[in-house]
Amino acid sequence: MICKRSLVRRSAAVAAAGAAALVLAACGGDGSGSAGHGGHNSASASASASASVPQGKHNGADVAFAQGMIPHHRQAVEMADLAPSRAQSAQVKKLAADIKKAQDPEIKTLSGWLTAWDEEVPAEGAMDHSAHGMGAMMTAQEMADLKKASGSAFDTAFLEMMIKHHEGAVEMARTEQSDGAYAPATKLAGEIITTQSAEIEQMNTLLGKD
Repeated sequence: MICKRSLVRRSAAVAAAGAAALVLAACGGDGSGSAGHGGHNSASASASASASVPQGKHNGADVAFAQGMIPHHRQAVEMADLAPSRAQSAQVKKLAADIKKAQDPEIKTLSGWLTAWDEEVPAEGAMDHSAHGMGAMMTAQEMADLKKASGSAFDTAFLEMMIKHHEGAVEMARTEQSDGAYAPATKLAGEIITTQSAEIEQMNTLLGKD
């Protein structure tokens, strides 16, 4: 009888130790940001977005922000890509380069979040310019007109369109700040507001509106 009790106690101790080890392992791995968030996504997630894998809860507003901002940023980059060969002003060319430099990495970050959340990433090149009511997206006709312009006419059209585009992004970012739950996303929204608001002021100055 004593032997049986001793055996039961030893078994219970072993089980408790095993459970404690599992808890410690889980706690130790929580900060890694990779193992606990769907290993089946790790291969498809961009390496550049690995630091952006969720470290906290997200909600529908965060998903909507990422899914809306990706095509919005892609269109801004598309517009910026026209400037080197069409713009007359060196300031417009530099502004376009700055926009592309800022928004390309943000597209990768936003795509990485959606992949980690098992949400759909907007398809590359599948953007209907007229279908996006929010965010002040340019229509297909506006984009076609911009592509035909050159010199000072391009500079003016680019600045006027990009101001409207940026104002849409700022509005989307403010919605994320008020409704989003995922801290890195609300932080990025704040950065978008700061950067693009400053660029709006710069573009208004170039247009002689300030």
